[in-house]
Amino acid sequence: MTAVQTVGRLFLAFLEVVGEVTVFTLVSVSHCLRRPFYFRLIGRQMMEIGYYSLPVIALTTLFAGMVLALQSYTGFQRNSVGAEGVIAEIVVLSITRELGPVLAGLMVAARVGSSIAAEIGTMRVTEQIDALVTLSTNPFKYLVAPRMIAGVATMPLLILIGDIIGVFGGYIVAVYKLGFNPTLYLKSSWENLFLEDVVTGLVKAAVFGFVVTLMGCYQGYNSRGGAQGVGAATINSVVSSSILILILNYLISAMFFGT
Repeated sequence: MTAVQTVGRLFLAFLEVVGEVTVFTLVSVSHCLRRPFYFRLIGRQMMEIGYYSLPVIALTTLFAGMVLALQSYTGFQRNSVGAEGVIAEIVVLSITRELGPVLAGLMVAARVGSSIAAEIGTMRVTEQIDALVTLSTNPFKYLVAPRMIAGVATMPLLILIGDIIGVFGGYIVAVYKLGFNPTLYLKSSWENLFLEDVVTGLVKAAVFGFVVTLMGCYQGYNSRGGAQGVGAATINSVVSSSILILILNYLISAMFFGT
């Protein structure tokens, strides 16, 4: 019975967390869609999420494209397939559909999600959020909504830039290391670049931006216990965002490409 009780308690705790996240999400989304909008705060968060994350995303996608081209070529040679010419197709398809959005989402979760959780968590434990309520300022409207709007609006553009850099990384390896013809490689890349693949990646980017900012705000807003609680909120934000990104990546891929 002890094991059953433990499982029951864990299940009830899980349902409680799911309920809290659902309510927090609904309240946050409602404030994102209603006036007033703090455009200055939204712009500041767009700079924080998009512009300041661009170097990290650029390096991540660049080397992802480079290693993808190199390993694909090695695999084709090992199996004597003789299909080195499809390296461009593999790089374009993998970067735009999967690697670009997922890697960028994970990097933003580590960089931005943790920052949001730490910032809002610090405001919670130092009672700054209570001070906002005292001043008749809705914390969801002032703290949560600008970050979520900025995340959803900025991530697709960030991923689009990352896709271009990732494909360019594959081009560098293919042309300057593997000896591919640059004109033929670019032609093959363009011919295998379909609008559906790009749109899928951008949809994933918007969803991932929503998830990262939502979990960062949720964990920070509900943090308790001083500095230790803020640290736990930061960790939980990154872990929960990363897990949700991987789960949603599969679900969106199945929705677009599942048979």
